[in-house]
Amino acid sequence: MKSSTRQIARQRIQVLFRQAKKVHATNPQLSSRYVETARKIAMSARMRLPVEYRRQICKNCNSLLVQGENCRVRVRQRREPHVVVTCINCGFQTRIPLRKKKGKKEIEQDNHSDEAPR
Repeated sequence: MKSSTRQIARQRIQVLFRQAKKVHATNPQLSSRYVETARKIAMSARMRLPVEYRRQICKNCNSLLVQGENCRVRVRQRREPHVVVTCINCGFQTRIPLRKKKGKKEIEQDNHSDEAPR
């Protein structure tokens, strides 16, 4: 029963995001309403939004982020390289790291490579 509920929720979220992208140019408020509804559906179904959708939403004002229209995207090299997405509507910044996290096998290999040969 759970899987069918989540499957229906996933389908509705996909439809809402498609509609939000279509409507955004003409009616940004309706677009953000679609996004807000999609987030509520995901929360009620107790599932996470897919990464591709999460990165298109401003977490502060629930607006659909469209490059060049209502968000600014910059690549920063300080400390760790990352992408900074700034919502122009509210000024909220989201940072997305560019380096992949090390897996368990890669960490073990790094530890073994540090040891000196005998």
